[in-house]
Amino acid sequence: MTRRIPLDGTWQLAFFPEGTHPVANPDDLRRLDIEAIEARVPGNVELDLVRAGLLPEPFVGENILELADCEHCEWWYRRVFRTDETATAGRAILHFEGLDCFATVWVNGECVGRAANMLIPHEFDVTRVLHAVGSENEIVIRIRSAVRVAAEQTHDPFIHTLPTNLESARVRKAPHMYGWDIAPRAVSAGIWRSAWIELRPPLTLGDLYVFTRSADERHATLGFHWQLRVTDRADWRGAQLHIEGRCGDSRFEQTLACRFAAGQTTIEIDEPRLWWPKGYGEPALYDVACRLERDGETLDERSLRVGIRTLELIRTDITRPEEPGEFLFKVNATPILVKGANWVPADAFHSRDAERVPRILALFDDLGCSMVRCWGGNVYEDHPFFDFCDAHGILVWQDFAMACARYPQDEAFLAGLRTEAEAIVRRLRNHPSLALWSGDNECDEVHLWAGRFDPNLNRATREVLPQVVRRCDPWRPYLPSSPYMAPEVFATGDHSLMPEDHLWGPRGYYKAPFYTESAAHFISEIGYHGCPAVDSLEEFLFPDTLWPWADNEGWRIHATDTTPEPGPYAYRIELMAKQIRTLFGADAETLEDFVLASQIVQAEAKKFFIERVRLGKWRRTGILWWNVMDCWPQFSDAIVDYYFRRKLAYLYIRRVQRPACIMVAEPEDGACRVVLGNDSREPAEGRFTVRDADTEAALLEGEAHAGPNENRDLGAIPTGDGGHRLFLIAWELNGEEGSNHYLLGDPPFDLAQYRAWLPRLGAPSPGTLVAKGL
Repeated sequence: MTRRIPLDGTWQLAFFPEGTHPVANPDDLRRLDIEAIEARVPGNVELDLVRAGLLPEPFVGENILELADCEHCEWWYRRVFRTDETATAGRAILHFEGLDCFATVWVNGECVGRAANMLIPHEFDVTRVLHAVGSENEIVIRIRSAVRVAAEQTHDPFIHTLPTNLESARVRKAPHMYGWDIAPRAVSAGIWRSAWIELRPPLTLGDLYVFTRSADERHATLGFHWQLRVTDRADWRGAQLHIEGRCGDSRFEQTLACRFAAGQTTIEIDEPRLWWPKGYGEPALYDVACRLERDGETLDERSLRVGIRTLELIRTDITRPEEPGEFLFKVNATPILVKGANWVPADAFHSRDAERVPRILALFDDLGCSMVRCWGGNVYEDHPFFDFCDAHGILVWQDFAMACARYPQDEAFLAGLRTEAEAIVRRLRNHPSLALWSGDNECDEVHLWAGRFDPNLNRATREVLPQVVRRCDPWRPYLPSSPYMAPEVFATGDHSLMPEDHLWGPRGYYKAPFYTESAAHFISEIGYHGCPAVDSLEEFLFPDTLWPWADNEGWRIHATDTTPEPGPYAYRIELMAKQIRTLFGADAETLEDFVLASQIVQAEAKKFFIERVRLGKWRRTGILWWNVMDCWPQFSDAIVDYYFRRKLAYLYIRRVQRPACIMVAEPEDGACRVVLGNDSREPAEGRFTVRDADTEAALLEGEAHAGPNENRDLGAIPTGDGGHRLFLIAWELNGEEGSNHYLLGDPPFDLAQYRAWLPRLGAPSPGTLVAKGL
């Protein structure tokens, strides 16, 4: 059986500016006698420097700027270990889940391999170089400066990136690490995920791929592709593969003779338990055990969790008012009205992801998100992320790791991208939550940022990636880019033709025509700023930079504009103030008023965006708003800050993303429609009341009913002569109580009046909300 020797824990770390010492191997390093510090694996070098007292906490004040010198250093990791076992008649494989990024690896003085991609695992065969049982073994890893390696590369004029990101274009690191409007510049290095030595027998299970060919509640057919991993002179003759799966009282079992080292089979299941996304049913999972056996002996075994479901993305290249297109997910032949959010880095330093991801995903689950979009400026999340989504019915839209750039088109870059994509697709493809592979984030649009280049000639997303998905995961849809600019869109220059779009634009009033008149069926990015609570501001700002916001270096840095001088993202603080001014007609005069007003604006805006999609069902089919969580302390569109303090928007979104929700539409012909939206496969029935928040008068009440997956009008409320009013909506549907509200009128509103309404909306007192969050 396969065994592991863990290598996580304490290592030694030496470092110096790259090029200042002629060091080419571990012997050269020893001769320099450079003092090392203690490092952690998984880890990031900056965090090791903080623990050693060599750097201040980078997330406080303007300290993030002090990381700039780290970008130009090389880093030497060393660990000595003993083992009481070796690979008997097999192979010893040194495995790194994450090496960031340009690494050379020595074991016992011999170079065993190199790595140049942070985003995928790396393996090195160390069978012949490991010392005997009980002896010491030494691993040394040199990680070069990513910015200096990039400086040695050729950057063609075609390449175009965000202002601080050019050196990232040829480097396979998470794009956000070079600076983004949601993440600080921290071009880190390190062994950021777990490491181990794997002792492999000569014959083990390799690739296993399970997919649903067809399924309904009566019968399902699964496809099962398998391949053995054969080393040395291993003989697979006489071996059998035994497959057994169970979910409650539903079971299947099959035994296959391994006549060859790879094969396929089908598995038939009567009355299967189907996997459904959140709101539409149970995300049923089969526990599947796969055992490789011969002569009654188990040679290797693997466990999988399999969800039986069909999934389609029905989409057109364009949409027109007179000829509407489509961008619609169907699961088990059922249309899904998608409500969810974008997933950004869990932490700016990715070695801390593992401890933060479960807590962040719990927020998605609590918010009722049926989909999460893994944004292309990030790393690829690991199996625990997808395991959670599998178990909680959260569909995953997965971008490949490219964002906001025109990437190189030469053979060397494309070959590396192909290797990366193959590794990631093979790694994640068994997860039933994985709904879509998307080529990148906004790279089609970047083809028009400086010049006018046809994105449909992008070999990365039109050639390399679709070929990988077709070969390695042919049962899952692929989208070339988000948003995708089809040939007709590029030819006409008419972006309103795109069925799926990102709605950022002027970031003005949230009910402006830019938002309300968008023709997109599916909105995969849309956001609005909200200020964190005062307690959070006091954690990441120096006391003398808490207020006022204008001309404030601390606020700028956490905007996130992490350059020594004001750069491309400094505008975001003024943007937040402008949004307050738009809704309330005046600037906030105190920090407390700024926090409160900003959170109200954000909450109302995002609630409106979600309701707009729900009220437009099925002309509109989904929204993935931006975003749930911050990766560092900042002013942003997130509804939960880095310290897990929730903003007011969290409360509003949680209410309007319930499968059954009663909403008030915008006024038409002197009245507002009241609509029950039911995004589930069961009827929604009960009673409801709409009251005036000031007078408590009942404006509309009665029985509520909507069929499965249906919107139903419940009546209308006259708006009278206008003015500012707050409608309070309460209901009991299928035995569950719920509430919502609607803000009637045009800005400017009175902040004092809204402050008085907050307790009626189930929010904490304004003072508590401002200081501590929800």
